[in-house]
Amino acid sequence: MKNKFVYSVIVVGALLVGCKSNSTKDKIEWKSYSQDPIIENKVDSLLSLMTLEEKVGQMAQFSGHTNLTGPATGDDFREYVDKGLVGSIFNVFSVDALRQIQEYAIEKSRLNIPVLFAADVIHGYKTTFPIPLAESCSWDLDLMEKSARTAAIEATSDGISWNFAPMIDISRDPRWGRVMEGAGEDPYLGSLIASARVKGFQGISTYKDLAKTNTMIACAKHFAAYGAAEAGRDYNTVDISDYRLRETYLPPFKAAVDAGVGSFMTAFNEIDGIPCTGSKYLYTDILRDEWDFKGMVVTDYTAIEEMIDHGYAKDLKEAGMQAVNAGIDMDMKSMAFTKHLEELVKEGKVEESVVDRAAARILEMKFMLGLFDNPYKYMNEERAKEFVGNPNHIEQALKVSQRSIVLLKNKDQLLPLSPKNKKRVALIGPMVKERNSLNGEWAIRGDRNESVTLYEGMRDRYANSNVSFSYSKGCSLDDQDDMKGLREAMRVAANSDVIVLALGENYHWSGEAACRTNIKLPEPQLKLMKALKKTNKPIVLVLFNGRPLDLSWEDENVEAIVEAWYPGTMAGMAVADVLSGNYNPSAKLTMTFPRNIGQIPIYYNHKNTGRPYVDGSGVDYLSSYRDVPNSPLYPFGYGLSYTSFEYQSLRMSSNSFTNDGNINVTVEVKNTGEYDGEEVVQLYIQDVTASVTRPVKELKGFKKIHLEKGEAKTVSFTIDKHTVEFLGMNKQLIAEPGKFRLWIGSHSADNTLKTEFELKTN
Repeated sequence: MKNKFVYSVIVVGALLVGCKSNSTKDKIEWKSYSQDPIIENKVDSLLSLMTLEEKVGQMAQFSGHTNLTGPATGDDFREYVDKGLVGSIFNVFSVDALRQIQEYAIEKSRLNIPVLFAADVIHGYKTTFPIPLAESCSWDLDLMEKSARTAAIEATSDGISWNFAPMIDISRDPRWGRVMEGAGEDPYLGSLIASARVKGFQGISTYKDLAKTNTMIACAKHFAAYGAAEAGRDYNTVDISDYRLRETYLPPFKAAVDAGVGSFMTAFNEIDGIPCTGSKYLYTDILRDEWDFKGMVVTDYTAIEEMIDHGYAKDLKEAGMQAVNAGIDMDMKSMAFTKHLEELVKEGKVEESVVDRAAARILEMKFMLGLFDNPYKYMNEERAKEFVGNPNHIEQALKVSQRSIVLLKNKDQLLPLSPKNKKRVALIGPMVKERNSLNGEWAIRGDRNESVTLYEGMRDRYANSNVSFSYSKGCSLDDQDDMKGLREAMRVAANSDVIVLALGENYHWSGEAACRTNIKLPEPQLKLMKALKKTNKPIVLVLFNGRPLDLSWEDENVEAIVEAWYPGTMAGMAVADVLSGNYNPSAKLTMTFPRNIGQIPIYYNHKNTGRPYVDGSGVDYLSSYRDVPNSPLYPFGYGLSYTSFEYQSLRMSSNSFTNDGNINVTVEVKNTGEYDGEEVVQLYIQDVTASVTRPVKELKGFKKIHLEKGEAKTVSFTIDKHTVEFLGMNKQLIAEPGKFRLWIGSHSADNTLKTEFELKTN
């Protein structure tokens, strides 16, 4: 290894003394993320030593060729590392492997600039938490921030300091496989979750938090409107108004900026005929100029190269020019900058100052992380042994999994399964002993062989009871023709008091490039379920999946439905805790479940029409379907508990306020059931008449409370002008005087308690 003294002379000397810039300007003009003059001077001094080729090299990101999410393009990165022409590498894991690459960069390159190592740590590192869509159903922001914090602790212990998360795309189409990575359909809740996860990954109170050994740069992705892909097909075109873009899809990204996120990632789709990766409107006009974002922007996998297939660029060189001039700082895998950017500058098609700014942003992140002080600071085998898969993290994963499980149906209080009257339990279905799918997609380093199955969880939870279990797989999870186990499943069911039927999706059926036009359970599983229905034994359906499903038949025909999603490492224990009553479910849906695929896209905060329809009215020539109600099967915010909650005494401190005032709204919530439990109290508001039409309802507040059996609490919300602001005709936030409707309830379709108030002019 190169002598540390030599390394210090080369780099620190440059930082303290500085040299004449190779650029046309001695002082590089760029906006610093840290706003720290010392770091800014270090960046400027180092840039003054760099050739144009070396600055372009910082803008290149290579893949380690594992966990590929696109074509395996690009040259081997070793020769570029040796020349100091690599800014970042992702998809390389283990302390030894990362240290070896870093040593190449420090020993071989001219200026010894360290490499920044990245990964997609989406829902845990070694310890796998529930998929983000599931976790969002907890409505517990503190819990989500802590799970992100734990993921950062594990990943940074293993050498990773840049995370390609959170994915904060709003989506209203369950056909799209990547709904599993996000927080659902609502921009208000999605914004709060985006902020929580950014803070969890970065530990951000000031930029100095990034210098710690257990924090990492977060990346807000995918900018923008990736979740609005037509037909729910990944990478597809997005065609929306600028108003819809700003009102629905941009708020979580603005929240991420406000939370201090260090980086952004581009989206694969186009908007207004321009691929996002080449959109100056997105990356310069909005992100930099309007929002004053000072971090760095990386493309998604080969996104620059893909602008050729979009029909926006004739070749890789032109695509690279379009991307860098739009405001992109780093090229993931396309090699466009590496192969063409230096030439583009010499031809005058890209200003060198553009390259300077991009390189400055990347170098600043490395300085803030402390990589110049110690390039190996994140590569500590002892720390990795201590934190990666730590038992305390496993316990935390169990808690998060419990709180992410949604109880969708519970006829006649079949659940929880009490040993007193349900002593013979049939565990049937391909997901009972399935282990491989429990972590879901993007389980980056989670060992699928270590995840707890439902069978193991039930066996352990009921170990000291009189409950006995019998098991039958019934049908295959993957093979559409495999029904060989049906007869055995019927026999097992016949000798039981209750059937726990575990069905779902193979984890490859959701995630990136995993879209479905049929969101029902696979046909063999439906056949198994319909056959078991004929036994007349009560059925508890437990679902393991990554998206909302069409459960219309299931809702009508089975007694209980538990949406477990992909719960992660502690899957079986968490589900068993819910089924047994050891944990009383409290999760609420953050994405609407349709009655069938024909309703898609379906979401609660839709606009009204000139001919609004109320389900059941029977009036023709209104906006409705002939075959199903307009309403969803399960609405946004919906989820049951083993106990019951009564909402009463909705009160307002006043029925009006002005721009400089507010109203206090209170409601009493009482636990009227037989179990202690938690409830998410939700506040919805409608602006009745506005200069731009408003949704029929919008979530404007929520509080998750714990109530013991028989306990009542008063929950309060404050409403002011910011609560009722919206984007006006000029795309600026305004609060217009007028009448508003207000609801407080247990979900978005709960209209039991409602009132009105007015915003008056001063």
